[in-house]
Parts: sequence; structure tokens; C-alpha cells
Amino acid sequence: MDLRDPHELSDEREQKKLALMRAFVEREDPASKEVDDLELRRFLRAREQDIEKASKQFLKSLKWRRTAVPNGFISESEIPNELEQDKVFMQGFDKKGSPISVVLGAKHFQTNTSPDQFKRMVAYALDKFCASMPRGQEKFTVIGDLQNWGYANCDIRAFIAALDIMQSYYPERLGKVFIIHVPYIFWAAWKIIYPFIDQKTKKKFVFVEDKKLKETLLQDIEESQLPDIYGGKLQLVPIQGSSS
Repeated sequence: MDLRDPHELSDEREQKKLALMRAFVEREDPASKEVDDLELRRFLRAREQDIEKASKQFLKSLKWRRTAVPNGFISESEIPNELEQDKVFMQGFDKKGSPISVVLGAKHFQTNTSPDQFKRMVAYALDKFCASMPRGQEKFTVIGDLQNWGYANCDIRAFIAALDIMQSYYPERLGKVFIIHVPYIFWAAWKIIYPFIDQKTKKKFVFVEDKKLKETLLQDIEESQLPDIYGGKLQLVPIQGSSS
């Protein structure tokens, strides 16, 4: 597990670009002064060290957050229907120190939510993931479980909205996504969703065969940190009940 200060992992060239980016965004939006270098660096890396693109996306993110998360956080009282579905869980850490989230796709029903509440749920979950990271860690790991997933759970607009929020406003936070128990009917939805995933994020999806499930997960996650429903030692904890 690499617990070095992430500041130490930047090279001199990146540090110079980071300084230029900071000068630009602080001039455009004074609120940028409250954001640390690690946050700016994630946007810079997500945009392949392009200062102009990274700055534009970062400033867009500040604007989005003022509207989407006006109080600085999403309270559980704002997303009651989403939390009642018990579809997002968080516990344990992988071998790199990334917090682990489990998402049960079959628990999501379009008829039980509203687009706005779903987007607030996404921001709530991502903020919880980020807050749970230990020192020296910037990314989280997801196990996307599609056991019993069917047409009633196929909410394309919600999936694309979640991707957009993560890619646009939480860049370089996703480490790896294990997609497990994949039903045949999911591939039709995947073909629609896939073009909305950026190239860097596409590489983070790992589709796991059922017969190799535990074997594959144990390559990245110790048994003591693996959810018990996948042969590990930890019980699933709903995200609202997890500590961060």
C-alpha cells in the first residue's frame, strides 16, 4: 500500500503546470483558493495535462457544486427514496488502500426515484467514498453486482447521468470497477452506455466470470476486506450506515 504524500508523486513539469492552472482558476473564480493542489491535479491529469481544458472543467465543477451541493454536503433527508432501496454499500479497503463500494444494480428501479434525487444520491455517495480515503489514497474501488438485474432495473438515463457526474466533477477518483453476475440482457444496455464513457474510464471496467469471481476479487482485495456475499469476511454495510 503506497502511503506517500500524493504531493511527492508529481514531477517538476506537472508542478509547473499546476502552478499555472492555479493562477488562472483563482483569477477566474476566487473560490478556487480554497481548493488544494491535489484536487486541481486530478483535473489536470484527467485532461492529459492540458491546462486550458483542465481549468475549464474545474471551474465548471465549482459552478456545478454550488447548485448541486449548495450546503457543501448532501443530507440523507434529501435522498430518502434512494437510501430506502439499499443499493449502495461501503466497507473495507483493497490492497492499494482504496475504499470499496458495492452497488447492487437489481435494487435500482426507475419508478422508485426521481432524476434530481438520483443525481443527489450520486453526489452523496461519491462524497462519502472520497471522505473515507486514508492518507495517500485518492481512488475508490467499485463492485457492481448485476445479480437478478433485468428490464425493470434498466435506467439508461440514470446510468449516463451517474457517469457524467463522476467523470466531470470527480475526475481521477475511480480506481477500478468489477462488474459481476452479468446477465445476457445487460449487454444491450452496455452498448448504449459505452460511448458515454471516456477512454481512461473504459480501461477501469473489469467484467468478471461467475466461476472466477472470488479468485479475481482476491487479486485486488484481501479476504478480510472482501464482502461476505463474495466469500470474504465483511458484512455489507449500507452507505448511510458506514463511517467516513
